[in-house]
Amino acid sequence: MPLFAAAALMPVALMLAAVWAGGVWVWAAFLYMAVLVIVLDQLIPYVAGNAPEGAEFPAADALLVVAGVSALGLMVMATLALTRAQLETGEKVLLFLAVGYWLGHVAHPTAHELIHRGNRGLYRLGVAVYAAMLFGHHASAHRLVHHRHVATPDDPSSAPEGESFWRFAPRAWAGGFRAGWAAESALRAKSGRGGVHPYVIYVACSGLALIVAFALSGVPGVLLWIGLSAHAQMQLLLADYVQHYGLRRAALPDGRYEPVTDRHSWNTPHWFSSALMFNAPRHSDHHAHPSRPYPALRLGDDAPMLPWPLPVACAMAMAPRLWRRMMRKPLARWQALAAVK
Repeated sequence: MPLFAAAALMPVALMLAAVWAGGVWVWAAFLYMAVLVIVLDQLIPYVAGNAPEGAEFPAADALLVVAGVSALGLMVMATLALTRAQLETGEKVLLFLAVGYWLGHVAHPTAHELIHRGNRGLYRLGVAVYAAMLFGHHASAHRLVHHRHVATPDDPSSAPEGESFWRFAPRAWAGGFRAGWAAESALRAKSGRGGVHPYVIYVACSGLALIVAFALSGVPGVLLWIGLSAHAQMQLLLADYVQHYGLRRAALPDGRYEPVTDRHSWNTPHWFSSALMFNAPRHSDHHAHPSRPYPALRLGDDAPMLPWPLPVACAMAMAPRLWRRMMRKPLARWQALAAVK
């Protein structure tokens, strides 16, 4: 737990120092998110072990709460700092990038964990974080669509082999929005639930976030908030693209698909990026056990592994030709192995 806390929260302290003092602290915050994570993953060949089955982590949810509240506060702070603070233009650009990377690499895994918790308060905090990033529908689309249809054509967030990220991203965003709406509506019709549709809540919370941005800094504040949200959403979509690229569940004779197993998500074993992202790179085990707390997620022997840290793979995915060339062998190797099994 200390490693998770240090890796995920240290950048927040650096960003606060950057807003207060500028200069070297701005560079420290940016380099932490853009360079240090990758360097530590590569220089220290360490893979954290698997937790014993049934292990409990009392502090795990408390850390998620701290990170979730930090995400909300960071967006407010960044809006003020980037529209009002006496920072140089270059410093503002670096701070914008650092905050956006943190929102995508830390706030997203935080909200992702929170929406899988059974506690209503934790779930609502996760929704608030996603809605603040103007991505509230992900709370429905991820749980009700992605987990059910992962690695099939019915999942907007599972990219088939050959599809570029730039084609995937708008399709996944719009497809996730529509599929999440349909899933929530069908669930409400089946259960006879009354009350407000979750999508109304998502839109209202996002609208409130933009009102806060306007109150803080007027139209520039709103534009900045939208920009930060777009930056964070891009990191989220990149992670979805990379973690399921080219993997498909086999269709059964009765028209259904084979059950989800470790074979249907790409994983990365690198230690520091895993700590930063609350073990999100251990993606196969999350799909197999969605309610398992993040410190207990495992790297299974039957799970496909990427040879690069997840942030590196996401950066590569933005260059479609490079990505397809680099993934050709790992994907072919895994497809051949899966066919034998």
